[in-house]
Order: sequence, then structure tokens, then C-alpha cells
Amino acid sequence: MAFLDLSHLEKSFGAMRVVKDFNLGIDKGEFVSFLGPSGCGKTTVLRMVAGFETPDSGAITVDGKAITGLKPNQRSIGMVFQAYALFPNLTVAENVGFGLKVAGVPKAEAASRVAEMLALIGLPDLGARYPFQLSGGQQQRVALARALAPRPQVLLLDEPLSALDAKIRVSLRTEIREIQQRLGITTIFVTHDQEEALSISDRIVVMNGGIAEQTGRPLEIYNRPRTRFVANFVGTLSMLEGRLQDPATGRVSLAEGEVTLGRAIERPAGAAVTLALRPEALHLGRAQGDIVLPARVAEVHFLGSVIRIRVEAGGTSLSLDTFNRPDTPPPPLGAATEVSIAAADVIVLDDA
Repeated sequence: MAFLDLSHLEKSFGAMRVVKDFNLGIDKGEFVSFLGPSGCGKTTVLRMVAGFETPDSGAITVDGKAITGLKPNQRSIGMVFQAYALFPNLTVAENVGFGLKVAGVPKAEAASRVAEMLALIGLPDLGARYPFQLSGGQQQRVALARALAPRPQVLLLDEPLSALDAKIRVSLRTEIREIQQRLGITTIFVTHDQEEALSISDRIVVMNGGIAEQTGRPLEIYNRPRTRFVANFVGTLSMLEGRLQDPATGRVSLAEGEVTLGRAIERPAGAAVTLALRPEALHLGRAQGDIVLPARVAEVHFLGSVIRIRVEAGGTSLSLDTFNRPDTPPPPLGAATEVSIAAADVIVLDDA
């Protein structure tokens, strides 16, 4: 049995079902991200685990113990909120030690634990300051230390980086992951930022309309999305619509021509098929690809180390990435070209 088990969770607010038969098992020490747009149910699931929302049905267990009916302070769960939620009238040290004080931990032990937590988050000398004297990144570190101080079994992070600027977000998410690995604490991280989820997670749960659309490791979610929603939400994607001609060989007829993937597609002949392509799977010119499509350059976007080019191929827009090389400028707008694709890089979506 998983260390943290969420079984058949359902939650409605009025007539709106926001979580629908949600099931997930999380191993001890695993870092799992809930990824999805606003309103998809990810924070509601998190709040049910924390005890701030009560499921209409379903069960939650931690280390084999049912916690569905327990109050938040009875669950041994630490939570970090998006807006820090620090007490402005308490010092940093008092904020970190708040949970220990409520739990009746002896003062000497609590002081030692607070010092340990401040060292862990890299703020050992700021215990006497107040929250308003800290930067946003420092305040979020203090919120993390406060959640970890009582040694919870599970750590929940509800979009903890969304209020920070881009550079601090990158450094702090790395620190959060390092601390999580050092402590070996089971963690759920809620975010709508795909880069965050892909960079720090052991697994990602992509949520849509209250359900887990796909669960898998970051490479699997990115390279092999199963549905149109996951493919579109995680990364940039181009799609080709066609009809399956030969299921055994994966021969598909497209408006742009006929392609053969060289692998079986488990659908009947004549079925609608959606082929998806990541920008890095396409190459300008007649490269060593199994599929070559005539195209015309429609847009060129300079992104620093990468140049993103949009081409029109038979009425379909395709995006491709190429490295910025000062001695090789991108093709001009309107230029006729070809795009090459390796059959192995073509993603066949389940929900055509």
C-alpha cells in the first residue's frame, strides 16, 4: 500500500463537482506535483489532504492510518501557502516555532529545532527579524521552515512560488527540492507552471476538470502525453489530423500527404488519428527523417539560445525549434522549405 493513499475522492461545491473519483498512491519520500489550470481541482484535493475541506466521499490514509475524519491539527501534515501566511507580529524564530509551541514542545527542544530549521533554509542569523523585514523569497523560506518544524509525515505546497519573480522562483524551487530530498519527506506540490513541475518532480499528476488526466514521470508526461489536453498543456505542440489506413504499420493519411510510423496503432482502419509533434522533433530541410513535408516559413521568433520557427505545411501550422547559431541565420519569412520528422518522435494521442 502507498504511504499516502487517496482513494475515490469526490468533492462538490453546490451543483459543481470539482473533484471526480480521484485516486492516487504516493510512496514515502516521493515528490509529486499536481499540475493544471485554475479551477481544475488540484488545490481542492490538496485541501482535502490537509483537512481544510471534507470529501463528499472517498478515503485518505497516511502510513496505513485513516485520516479522512481527522482535524487538520491531528494529521501530522505541514502546509505552505501561496501567500506565506506568516504572523506579522511574531519574529522569524517565533513563526518557525509556532507549531512547536502549540504542540507543547519544551522550550529548549523547540529552540534547538528552530535553529536547525533556520539553518536548513539558509537564514540562520535572521531569527530576530519580523516578516516585513524580509524579501518575498525569504518569507517563503520561513513559511517552509514553519511547516517542517513539527516533523510532519507529509508536506503540502500550494503554489508557493507564484508570488515571486522569475529568477527567485527558479532558485527557490531548487532549494525546496534539495530540502525535500535531504529530509526524505513525502511531498505534494501544486502548480500551474509546467516548467516547475517538470524540473523538480518524481511524478506529475496533470489535472483537468476534476480528474487526473495523466499521471507519470516528467519525461513520460512530456514525451508521451496520452490526451490532447495533456499534450497542449505541457509544452508547445503541433498537431496533424488524419485517418488510419493500416493499423499494423501505422500508415496514416494526412492533408499534407501519407506517413508511415512503422509501429502498430491499436485502432480500426479508417479511424480518426491525431499526431502530435514537439518543436524539437521537427527539423528544417531534408534531414535524416522518416517523414518530409513541404512547408513555407510563416513566423520567426528569437528566444535567445533557441529560435522558434512556425511553418505552414498543407494548411497546418507547425512549430519547430532550432539552436541560435550566429553564422547560420534563420530562413526569411515566406521562404519555401521542407521539414523532416523522425517517425519515432511522432506522438499518437489516445483521444483523437
